[in-house]
Amino acid sequence: MPNRLASESSPYLLQHADNPVDWYPWGDEAFARAKAENKPILLSVGYAACHWCHVMAHESFENPGTAEVMNDLFINIKVDREERPDVDDVYQHAIQLLGQGGGWPLTAFLAPDGRPFFGGTYFPGEDKYGKPAFRKVLRALHDAYRNEPESIEQNAKALLGGLAKLAEQSRGSDAAAGSAAAGAAKVPTPDEALALVALCARRLLSNHDDHNGGIGTRPKFPNVSAIELWARRHAHEHESDYRDAFTLTLTRMAEGGIYDHLGGGFARYSTDAKWLVPHFEKMLYDQSQLVRAYLDGYRIARTPLYKTVVEETLEYVRREMTSPEGAFYSSQDADSGDPDKPEHKEEGAFFVWTPAQLAAVLGDDLGARVASFLGVTAQGNFEDSGRSVLSRVTTLDKAKLTASEWADARTRLREARDRRPHPGLDDKVLTSWNGMMISALAKAHEVTGDARALADARRAASFLWDTMRRPDGRLLRVWKAGRAPKILGFLDDYACFAEALLDLYEAAADPFDLGRAIELTEAACGLFWDEARSAWYLSGNDAEALVHRPESHFDGAVPSGGAVQTSNLLRLARLVGGRSGARWQAMAEAFLASVKGGAVNNPFGLSRSAACLDFLGTVREIVVVGPADDPATRALLGAARFVHVPARVLVWLDPGDPRRDGLLNPDLVAGKGLVGGKPAAYVCKGFTCAAPVTDVAALREALTASSGRELAKVVDPT
Repeated sequence: MPNRLASESSPYLLQHADNPVDWYPWGDEAFARAKAENKPILLSVGYAACHWCHVMAHESFENPGTAEVMNDLFINIKVDREERPDVDDVYQHAIQLLGQGGGWPLTAFLAPDGRPFFGGTYFPGEDKYGKPAFRKVLRALHDAYRNEPESIEQNAKALLGGLAKLAEQSRGSDAAAGSAAAGAAKVPTPDEALALVALCARRLLSNHDDHNGGIGTRPKFPNVSAIELWARRHAHEHESDYRDAFTLTLTRMAEGGIYDHLGGGFARYSTDAKWLVPHFEKMLYDQSQLVRAYLDGYRIARTPLYKTVVEETLEYVRREMTSPEGAFYSSQDADSGDPDKPEHKEEGAFFVWTPAQLAAVLGDDLGARVASFLGVTAQGNFEDSGRSVLSRVTTLDKAKLTASEWADARTRLREARDRRPHPGLDDKVLTSWNGMMISALAKAHEVTGDARALADARRAASFLWDTMRRPDGRLLRVWKAGRAPKILGFLDDYACFAEALLDLYEAAADPFDLGRAIELTEAACGLFWDEARSAWYLSGNDAEALVHRPESHFDGAVPSGGAVQTSNLLRLARLVGGRSGARWQAMAEAFLASVKGGAVNNPFGLSRSAACLDFLGTVREIVVVGPADDPATRALLGAARFVHVPARVLVWLDPGDPRRDGLLNPDLVAGKGLVGGKPAAYVCKGFTCAAPVTDVAALREALTASSGRELAKVVDPT
């Protein structure tokens, strides 16, 4: 008989609707029962594409004996971390304070009032992996709750106090100064900001894998916000070490098994240092961030492989991750049915191949050559199964394949693979992740001129604006199956959607996008900003009160909402100016002053904030003036959009468009017009402009200048 989760819309919760566990969704009903019966709460947090969540479900939540223990001793709550990032954030940090690491599935044990007293991640059904069986953990914790209430209370108090301290510590010593007295933390000058960013980038570079690319050893994640700092440093200083680390990482990922060579798109991470064997779930946020990274790589190195990766990844998103309404789904599962035993699900079954399977589709000769190209051997490289994860282990020439043969083989193999049981699809629509994808599409249009990418971005943005807002304008978090559950939007929803609209504005110069970005940004300032502490909160001041209100400054798999919002403020301050611009600039600087110490101490976790510091130190204003129908205008815009200038605002003014500058900063647009009747480009720093140029080559030269050396001195940030 289905449990309470059967009435939910989250695909993750619905996966557990037939468990024998008496699950509750997060809400008042579960907490009221826990208080009435004085029972502890077992909180389980995960997401639909999570492999180890499935393992724990099969071993424990589907086991009648384990479910009986859970139902007798606990009130059990199941949460989709993608719907409720605030709940996930609070209890993730709590178990990290216990030294339990973090990740999913998250398993937390709470007092009836929601305070955590113990937790972990995956617990096995039986004793293994050096961990006790889940049933043993359940009985031991219930016994402690009943017989050692003083210890439970002490743990709960300590963890709750530790959450507040952890937030301050992770922002750095400057956060404490900022909270002690408003404005006490010193705003870095542009020179100091650049020096801080250089230090962050150097520290990340010290952890670069010089052979395989990426940061660290294993498991290995793309860590896009972090590796993009290398691209930023190269743009300012043209230092080859940063360029080489960035491009090596992109190349190795594109060659490795983390990339889907048949269908396009990236898995979430690699279990090894070589990017070979991934956990196979595909997340929308990875596709969006990696598209932007590969576009930057293409700008820097002009490597055709990077453009191919962008095109194939966008095609994957269109084909498999796009709703009929034009919005983007959240993820695809790691697990799928075995082609030979469809009822048996296992990780990676959809993606791995044997030489015989290749030959069955392509014939013996072509199949053998494709096998040599993609590293498919009789021994295999995946879990001693004789099957292989596809990766580019050699070149087309060495595999004796022509480009056309590979293109034909790729299509035929993908079509054959599509006849296999497909991984599960999480078809809910998240505002923040859709915003990230819209940004990626807008950037793809800028860099490659892909008109379809712009149309896709526009359609998705219209869906979000029309569907994901209440009549009063309050943004919502999630939409699923034609309805929007009434989960209020979080800071990342506002920030990522506003960033998407700003990127659309720079890609297409529609003032409606700029106006909507301003509206969302202003609303976010009112809902999430703490003036006294110079901090951004994840949840709004109108949201459900949890035992701790989490901040948003730490980058995880996605950049923090606080850093994205700060980036938006810095951009809008230049684009709009006036009193609003001055206020936005002050808020952004106050936040950066409070986190600059944390960014230097932990550039891996605050790399997007470091990127904001980079913007503070190097931002340039680029204004292109010219009629839409003039090829010279399009050529100047193409150059301005293609050259890799990480810290810039870009405005296109069409003299014939009466809407052209209604919202724009007078300091940005005043006095800028055609030059000798020709379209012109203006490159400015702090609204002080070099002489306008009408020649594309001259514009490229101006934009590729070594801005770091020109605009800042080397200073010691310590």
